[in-house]
Amino acid sequence: MLTRITSNITERYGKSVILVTVIFFGLSVAGISQLVVENSFINYFKPSSEIYKGLTVIDRKLGGTTPLDVIIDFDETKDTSDSLTKQNSSVGSDYEFDEFDEFDEFQTDQDSEKYWFTPYRISRIEDVHDYLSGLKHVGKVLSLATLVKLARDLNGGHDLGILELSLIFNGIPKEYKDLLVYPYASPKDNEARIFLRVRDSDKTLRRNLLLKKIRYDLTHKLDFKPESIHLTNMLVLYNDILQRLFRSQILTLGIVLLALMGMFMILFRSFTVSVIAIFPNLLSIGVVLGVMGWAHIPLDIMTITIASISVGIAVDDTIHYIHRFKREIKVDGDYIAAMHRCHSSIGYAMFYTSITIIIGFSILVLSNFIPTINFGVLTGIAMAIAWIGAMTLLPELIILIKPFGFRNRQ
Repeated sequence: MLTRITSNITERYGKSVILVTVIFFGLSVAGISQLVVENSFINYFKPSSEIYKGLTVIDRKLGGTTPLDVIIDFDETKDTSDSLTKQNSSVGSDYEFDEFDEFDEFQTDQDSEKYWFTPYRISRIEDVHDYLSGLKHVGKVLSLATLVKLARDLNGGHDLGILELSLIFNGIPKEYKDLLVYPYASPKDNEARIFLRVRDSDKTLRRNLLLKKIRYDLTHKLDFKPESIHLTNMLVLYNDILQRLFRSQILTLGIVLLALMGMFMILFRSFTVSVIAIFPNLLSIGVVLGVMGWAHIPLDIMTITIASISVGIAVDDTIHYIHRFKREIKVDGDYIAAMHRCHSSIGYAMFYTSITIIIGFSILVLSNFIPTINFGVLTGIAMAIAWIGAMTLLPELIILIKPFGFRNRQ
């Protein structure tokens, strides 16, 4: 029934088929322009699931889920002269009994570490800490500034000088330093670490944009050198994987289309036929990616493979139809009659094959895992579009271009 309908549509409304295809391509391009590359683990589950509820509580009440580290490399020459001058004057007045202060060149690493915690460095760390705390998608922020803010509150709200800072950090027992200081500062490497967690459940979160904003603001608003700022941890890893997947998606689709062209050239030994055969497959790719864009389904680790897999399955219809058409056109040279014969023969096999595949993938809708549902629905859509394209667009292009010889359309 459907095969007969598609053959009649192709015969009577051939130009409308081309027009509708162009409209679909335009809508697909508009949808593709809205695609985003994102990978939200929490959105892989239904809101009613225990995993979703638990991660939402962690995000909203416990400071976020995905960790990010901001590492700051301090300039060793910066603030050195002022800090040392203050150190020597302060320490000299309180420890006049030390007769060996003049031998500063013999200062141990432990002594130099003691004086690493200067007001300048603490102030810079606090600037970054406060900036990160003010970002919309950032939850809990931990750094050396957390301890300093507590010490300032205990000091009546007054800023701590270099002597107070040195005494505080020198007086903390080692076991507490390992918990409170060294996870966030490495005097030996002249580095400070700010740890934060990102709220992964926020639907407006765009990891790549967030990382770019942090890097830009730290260098342009807080005047850090670009080479002194390093972003690391799981957020960077997830984002890097997604960006690589996006680039590989473009490369993969390009390779797939070139491979299909090469295969069509070998099978049909005609460049014109090969180009005609590509269009229904392009339509299925475009519609799938366009639907993802319009439905705000992001490209992630799961959905990134849908387009290539769909093309691999859908190309079967194109090959079968063209191969059958080459045989039927030799009967009487009439393109319209050959099209009807193809629809009433190989068309039925294509229909039942496509329906079987669509039903098979539609079973994935019963899953509790959102990416699996998306995969099943989108692959089913791709197969449906591929079948419609093979039964309408493909024969219309063959009739219009007549790649197997010339005969007036009846």
